[in-house]
Amino acid sequence: MAPCTAMTLVWTYLARANLSCALIQVSINDLIILVLFAPTGMLLLGLTAGFPVPLDTLFFSVLLYVAVPLGLAAMTRQIVIKKKDEKWLERKFISSAEKITPIGLLITLVLIFIFQGNTIIENPLHIALIAVPLLLQTYLIFAVGYFGTRKLRIPFAEAAPSAFIGASNFFELAVAVAIILFGVHSGVTLAVVVGVLVEVPVMLSLVKIMKAKKSKFTFDKTI
Repeated sequence: MAPCTAMTLVWTYLARANLSCALIQVSINDLIILVLFAPTGMLLLGLTAGFPVPLDTLFFSVLLYVAVPLGLAAMTRQIVIKKKDEKWLERKFISSAEKITPIGLLITLVLIFIFQGNTIIENPLHIALIAVPLLLQTYLIFAVGYFGTRKLRIPFAEAAPSAFIGASNFFELAVAVAIILFGVHSGVTLAVVVGVLVEVPVMLSLVKIMKAKKSKFTFDKTI
C-alpha cells in the first residue's frame, strides 16, 4: 500500500549514487501516499481480506504519520534557518535529529516482539511463510528496476535509487497502521514486523549487488 520513502535515501547513500534523484523520488512517493494511501487501503483490504476499513481511520493514520511529521519538519527547518543558518541546520541539527527515527522504530519493534514473543516461538512455519514471499518479491522487483534502467541506458547514479525505491517499502507506516487497525497482538502486526526485519538485510544485499554491477552502467546518456 505504501511505497518506500526515507530509507531509499539510505540505500542510495550507501551505493554512492545520486541523492538528489532519490530525494525527488521520495518526495513524489510522499505526495502519492498523502492522496492515495487511504482509498488504496480500503480497496485492497476490502477485496482481499474482506475487512471493512473506515476511511477516516486510514486518513487519520496518514495524517498522523506522514502529514504531521512533514509539516513539523518544514516548520522546524524554517525556524532553525531563521535563528541560525542553513549550514548549521545541515551539519549540526539534522545529523543529531536523524538519530531519533531509527531509535523510535527500534523501540517499537522491540515492544512488538515482546507482545508477539510466544507467537513467534510457537509458529516458526508462519514466520517462514511471511518471510519467503517477501524475499522473492523484493528481489523480483529489484530485478525489474535493474534490468529496466539498463535497457533505458540510465546512468548508475540515477539507476540505483530507481531500482531501490521500487523494491523497498514504507514499513514504518505499515507498522503504525497495522497497530491502529488490528492491535499490537494481531498476526497482521507480526507480519509487518517480519517484513521490516526481512527488508533491511535484503536491501543491504541489493546495495552490494548494485555497486558490484556499477561497471554495467557506463552510458554516455545523463539525466
